[in-house]
Amino acid sequence: MRRVAQARTRWLIVALFAVAMAWFEAATVYYLRVMVGRVDPYQPNPLPMEGIVEPVELAREAATLVMLAATGALAGRNVRTRLGYAAIAFGVWDVFYYVFLKFISGWPTSLLDWDILFLLPLPWWGPVLAPVCIALLMIAWGTQVTQRAAGRAAPLTSTVWRLNWLGTAIALYVFMADALRAAPGGLDATRTVLPVAFNWPVFLVALALMAAPVADLAWPGRRAS
Repeated sequence: MRRVAQARTRWLIVALFAVAMAWFEAATVYYLRVMVGRVDPYQPNPLPMEGIVEPVELAREAATLVMLAATGALAGRNVRTRLGYAAIAFGVWDVFYYVFLKFISGWPTSLLDWDILFLLPLPWWGPVLAPVCIALLMIAWGTQVTQRAAGRAAPLTSTVWRLNWLGTAIALYVFMADALRAAPGGLDATRTVLPVAFNWPVFLVALALMAAPVADLAWPGRRAS
């Protein structure tokens, strides 16, 4: 019981950190978008970053990932729970980032609004709903791994992980498809391209594959090792 209570406390602390970090991220992004006149990124020349702004922004995105990974490393007791808490932190941060950005700026106006999700290695584009769906999956998996029998759930099979990684690769392709098509025109072309349609059928297939670990852990008969 004590181990379970400690795991729940860690979950809450990680989630609280992620919510606070989401506010910090939303405020920072809002300042940047106001500075370049792109609160809604879906407009001509969506990334007008010049001079020192571009490398600083890229470094900020990389630093965000380091912070989320470090949170998981500090909260978990082994590799599996560290990954689980990192997934929880990422998912909660991503969901509340959009909640706070909506509160601060009024954007996004709907879950189907286009957003630039990431800039490394190329700009990722997608409706807000797409990363939110992935974030919810990450929270679900992280919670299963860290809370089920206090992190002692039976390990996932290699087949489940292969399905997950395949889904991840497909989702990344969907997000970067427009930038990849524009890539022959050079870096500037990838920064100025505006997507017209999101490939929901392929993304939903990717999402189903990415959900394999969640479904496997939720399957009746799974037990602690």
